[in-house]
Amino acid sequence: MVSIDPRFALAAASDDIERIYAKQRANRDRVAATSPAERIEKLRRFHAAMFARRAEFYGALWADYQKPAPEVDMSEIYPVVAEARHAIRHLRGWMRPRRVATPLALLGSRSRIVHEAKGVVLILSPWNFPVNLTLAPFVSAIAAGNCVVMKPSEMTPHTSALMKRIVGELFDESEAAVIEGDAGVAAALLRKKWDHIFFTGSPAVGRVVMKAAAEHLTPVTLELGGKSPVIVDRTANLDEAAKKIAWGKFLNCGQICIAPDYLLIDEAIQAPFVEKLRAAIAPETGLIVNDRHAARIKHLFDDAVSGGAEVVAGGGFDQRAITPTLLANVDPESPVMQQEIFGPLLPMITYRTLDDALRIIAAREKPLVLYLFSRSRKVIDDVLRRTTAGGTAINDTLVQFYQLNLPFGGVGESGVGKAHGQFGFEAFSNARGVFEQPTRFSAIQLLYPPYTKFKKKLIDLTLKYF
Repeated sequence: MVSIDPRFALAAASDDIERIYAKQRANRDRVAATSPAERIEKLRRFHAAMFARRAEFYGALWADYQKPAPEVDMSEIYPVVAEARHAIRHLRGWMRPRRVATPLALLGSRSRIVHEAKGVVLILSPWNFPVNLTLAPFVSAIAAGNCVVMKPSEMTPHTSALMKRIVGELFDESEAAVIEGDAGVAAALLRKKWDHIFFTGSPAVGRVVMKAAAEHLTPVTLELGGKSPVIVDRTANLDEAAKKIAWGKFLNCGQICIAPDYLLIDEAIQAPFVEKLRAAIAPETGLIVNDRHAARIKHLFDDAVSGGAEVVAGGGFDQRAITPTLLANVDPESPVMQQEIFGPLLPMITYRTLDDALRIIAAREKPLVLYLFSRSRKVIDDVLRRTTAGGTAINDTLVQFYQLNLPFGGVGESGVGKAHGQFGFEAFSNARGVFEQPTRFSAIQLLYPPYTKFKKKLIDLTLKYF
């Protein structure tokens, strides 16, 4: 394989950036003015292409990190086509101006909210779900009438190249384009003035993105991550909880921002639940994305074990192949309980009271997702009342991501802004308030100067009652 000097690759990418950026800035007003029918037709063609190229996605994701075809269908293709279908069904309603009520003090006026395209937007996506986390926000951006530049991760080169080909076949680069490259290319893109930046990745890189966006006062959506806890209380259906937690944690080798990160188990059911969890673990066939990430996970494992953690299941490391691993008796202060794991390690801590579990959660940053397995309405209500998270799933894992009528996103360290469905459309839109006053006399004119005693009385009445 011929090695390419990174300097030449960056120079070539810089030329692409300049050309595409200029074309999209010149084209954004035309694209923003497109009708619902025109946008829906684009989404239909894109939706059809996702199915037509399904086998190519299988090959690309297997070449990048041996993702099995059923997981490609379920976690990569389905979220994108579902997002497209949802937008196709609802876009006319989302784009329709929405009337709002008129307060008595503004009697005679009319007001409405109009969603308009932001303009030229940038999507920076990660390697763990390269199709899903690139093309699902792309659907929202197109639905909102934007021109779009996407920069997927260089860690999944086969998938990035395939997405570039597909987008290039469906769209002129003056409307949508994929630019490949490493962190240097991302940095070059971030120096441009965008109308919105949508980033998915780690909080550390999220800070870099937000800092770059602040230079131009560019709005951002940051889908980050963190340590998403799972509480399993004594009323839970243990068989169901074990199956769902094992699937949610070890899918994609645990390389999921919304994967359960650590377990808090009621000590009354610890022994039977851990046995059920061990039995629910399926053989894992995927790989960690690269050697560096595999080494990072191995370091977390070694540190936890040296600190007294017990390996209950798994513990096998063979370069990028890591077996699903359960760790008991984990020190809450160990690195595995401080950093987002993003791999197939699941530390477990027991608790005596719900207060104990909630204290452990409160000691960490607000999570992207909080999971709870319980059949007690009192416990469910108590946890919701006393915690904060980007989202919450009760008696299941991961599947809340597919509910497009709910907002998806974090809070604080785990993210800024919301996505999916109408929330994604709104993220890429400007909600423009339109106030319309008839040319004839309006009630507010009664309060114009000069401020006579009568007008002062009217102002007083307005302050008190209107």
